Amino acid sequence: MNSLHKFFLSTITTLSLTTLVQQVHADQLADIQQKGEIVIGVLGTAEPFSFIDPKTRELVGYEIDIGKDLAQALGVKPVFKQLAVAARIPELQQGHVDILAAALAITPDRQEQIDFSIPTLITGQKILVSKQSGISGIAQLEGKKLVTIKGGTQEANAKKAIAQANVVSFDNAPQAFLALQQGKAEGMVDDESGLVGVLNKAGSKAENFTILPERISTTQVAIGIKKHEPALLAAINSALLQAETRGEAGKWFFQWYGPTTQHGFSERDFTWSAPN
Repeated sequence: MNSLHKFFLSTITTLSLTTLVQQVHADQLADIQQKGEIVIGVLGTAEPFSFIDPKTRELVGYEIDIGKDLAQALGVKPVFKQLAVAARIPELQQGHVDILAAALAITPDRQEQIDFSIPTLITGQKILVSKQSGISGIAQLEGKKLVTIKGGTQEANAKKAIAQANVVSFDNAPQAFLALQQGKAEGMVDDESGLVGVLNKAGSKAENFTILPERISTTQVAIGIKKHEPALLAAINSALLQAETRGEAGKWFFQWYGPTTQHGFSERDFTWSAPN
């Protein structure tokens, strides 16, 4: 056997072994069910997605309820792991969590890195401004300074919607809102529900600010899953659709976003539906 034949034989053997290893470890759903638990990456600092209840010191929220239901549907125990915003996708890719329920918006860039379930929340990003500024529409913010939160889609969407926007990102919403209050920016960009939450926590200061009616983007939030895990993706989507059919999805939405909450949504203008 000459050296060329040996090379091809070695290459074929290596590829065969690699394929076999991939097949053995390809079914993450089976691995999750075998270990009896699913590790769910959450933020834990983003009310009402997931946050620490000050009374019980336990994680609660919209995505905590979803995570618990998904675990029950898979027949396993939910284990929640708090993550920083910027660490969400790396933690999933590195196998430190099994799925993400972490206020994760679907974007083309993220779709190249991970897979997504059907959307669990459809909302949009808006801009909060001071009433004294006289700003009534996003066109008046061209060339102005805006503040937002690191690690999300807000900064990119603001720059896309507003020509020559000067966007400065902070670690969290309270820091960004403080900068707006101090006059260091003309507007604060965030999800609509996040801005409503900021105002509800601002007390009497809230009356000095208003949310512009125009959306700068429409955001679809979903469960994040590793690439090439079709069984797990199908199981997650099936569980979500069952929750919608049972009425649980709507109940969770109004529990955390409804008119009796600080977010004040009076209607749910979307449903969890099967992918096209």
